[in-house]
Order: sequence, then C-alpha cells, then structure tokens
Amino acid sequence: MGRLSPAFERRLVFAAAFAVTLAACQKKSEEAAPPAAAAPTALEGQLDIVAWPGYIERGETDKSYDWVTSFEAQSGCKVNVKTAGTSDEMVSLMTQGGYDLVTASGDASLRLIRGNTVQPIDVSRVASYGTVDPRLQEAPWHYVDGKHYGVPYQWGPNVLAYNTKIFKSAPTSWAVVFEPMKLPDGKPNKGRIQAYDGAIYIADAALYLMTKKPELGIKNPYELNEDQYKAALEVLRIQHPLVPRYWHDANVQVQDFTTEGVVASSSWPFQVNTLSANKQPVAGTVPAEGATGWADTTMMHANAKHPNCAYRWMEWSLNPKLQGDLASWFGSNPAVPAACQNNALLGPEGCKTNGFENFDKIWFWRTPEATCAQAQCVPYSRWATDYVAIMGGR
Repeated sequence: MGRLSPAFERRLVFAAAFAVTLAACQKKSEEAAPPAAAAPTALEGQLDIVAWPGYIERGETDKSYDWVTSFEAQSGCKVNVKTAGTSDEMVSLMTQGGYDLVTASGDASLRLIRGNTVQPIDVSRVASYGTVDPRLQEAPWHYVDGKHYGVPYQWGPNVLAYNTKIFKSAPTSWAVVFEPMKLPDGKPNKGRIQAYDGAIYIADAALYLMTKKPELGIKNPYELNEDQYKAALEVLRIQHPLVPRYWHDANVQVQDFTTEGVVASSSWPFQVNTLSANKQPVAGTVPAEGATGWADTTMMHANAKHPNCAYRWMEWSLNPKLQGDLASWFGSNPAVPAACQNNALLGPEGCKTNGFENFDKIWFWRTPEATCAQAQCVPYSRWATDYVAIMGGR
C-alpha cells in the first residue's frame, strides 16, 4: 500500500533552486520555490464501499434514514455503494479490488486479513474509537496480532423469522427449519421454509446439534472436528428437500414471505423489520438453542484509492446519531453504546428490543480455521465446497 504513515503526512517537501553569480559580480539571484505538493491527508472526493443491504442509507427508501447525504456535504467525498448478500461475495469483490471499504462480518474478516486484502487501521486517525463498546474494541475477528484491522460498525443475531398467523406463539426451536414436520396449521413445513445461501450456515446446524445431540461434544459451532462436521452436514442434507430456495438477497426474502408462502426461515432483523413495516404478519425470535450472529467491521482495502475519505467515513460511522439510526433501521445493535440513548428513531427501548443485553449469548460469525481449540478442525475451504454440494442436493 502506498499510503504514507501519519508521521510522514505532516512532512512538506520543498524544492528550491538558487543561482549564484561569479564572485566578481557579488550579486545573488534567487528563484522562487515551486508550490508545495498537495497534503497527503487531502480528501480525494470519492469513496467506494461494499456493504450489506441497508447499511449505507441516503434516504432513498425512507427519508428519515439518511447518514450519507450529510457526510458527502461535510467531506466532499461522494459515496458509492455496492451491496453484497453473503460474506463470500464480499471477499470476492474485495479480492478483485476497486473498493475502499467493506462492512465485513466475522466469517469474512479473517479471510481478508490472512489474504492481505485489507490493511491495519491507525486508530489514532479515528478520534471516536474510544467510544466503541469495549467488548468490540479488540474483538478477535478484526484485532489480530496486536493490530486493528477495522472499526466496529453494528452487531446482532441471526433470528428465526416466522409467520404469526401460522405460529400463534414464537417457535422455541430451530427444528422447524431443520427437520421434516407438520407446522401448527397442520400442514408440512416442506416447501415453506428457507435456509441461508452461505457456507457459514453450517454453524447454524452445529449450534442446533449442541442441544440436540450433546454427546457430539460441540463446544463452538465454528470449531468442528471431522465427526462433528459430518453430523452438521447430515442435518443440512435432511433439510435440503424442505427448502424451495436458499436465500441471500434480503429483499428477495421479504418478497418470499410476502407472496411465495414462506412461513419460517433464518433471517436478519432487517427483513423482519421491513416485513412488519409493510403490515405483514412476521416476527422474529431467538430459539432455545441460541443463535449465530454477526459483528460487522468497516475494513479498508490494502490498496484503497481513497484512503483519506475512508478514514473520514470510519470516524463518521461512529457518531451516535448514525449508530442509533442504523440500529433502528436494521434491527441491529450499535457498536457505540451511547447511541442507545436519546435517539428519536431508535427510541428509549430500542437497544433492549434489539437484544443489546444478549451479546454473550450470540455465537458471532468466525472464519473456521484448521487450527483450533481441538487442535485440528475442518477449515472454511471445506465448508465452502461441501455447502455448495448440499445446496445442489448432494
């Protein structure tokens, strides 16, 4: 990366040319120094971000939710957004290059770090970093080898979305999407449920097995030995005939709940909030087995073309107004606890409603690695290959 360190950013380089006449003339002439080069911290006027749907809003869907327009006006950095529906898509886009920032979840962040796709962040250039929730400031999915690789953005659970006309009370187990069964209306769940189109969903099956089959000894859904991993894949193979569509586009899932007869699925609070706002009979819950979840980090590409606008955005992203508005819009929790107070859109109970107190109950997405607490675990490369096969019916 060609970006200068902060120490060099303050250095001005002057070039001067002097002509001196012969001693007999005793006359000196001086040439004016050329203008100083543009400061290394100058804002570049543009910022390109890869983000989850609903994360970078400019009021186009609802004018009340706009944290881009003011940033552009104050900074002069025009924000361009490319949405991605899965972490694999984010990793692919960032690997291809051409983007400055990504709102990466934990199952992408370690891959981006290990692949040298993102760069360490100088948190001294992010003045508000100290306001970040202490539980997130050095979280292992972005703080690696003593270096910060990003700025925390939002966090939340992967909920079980369900149709309240079918389920008069909230489902208490993920079994409604993992096992063939009749639902409370007397009809089978086959063809009426969905699963997530992402290999990290294997962890949801593993989490289910932690309660369903404790004899497997699963302690962490992202750290699976061969036997545990095989059992999780079997859960997903049993599930496959029940699933008409694996979802990854949040807006498509909203349509599927609205018009395609889907009545239960893993989901994000964003879809649940959107459906509820559209007067659809849909709610979300965290079943007894618990939930996986995401704690997203704004990370900078190793070859970002607009690093100064990127740093300006990372600082902007931590202001309590943005954090609270986004939490209200997405149904997530702010990375800055102060955002839970005095936010008109989030309301006084917003963080409680979104599960701010459940942080320790969520298994946040992590990139599965071969080296783990069990000494040897199945790495993500296997997860990715095997999940594609499962979605294909193999």
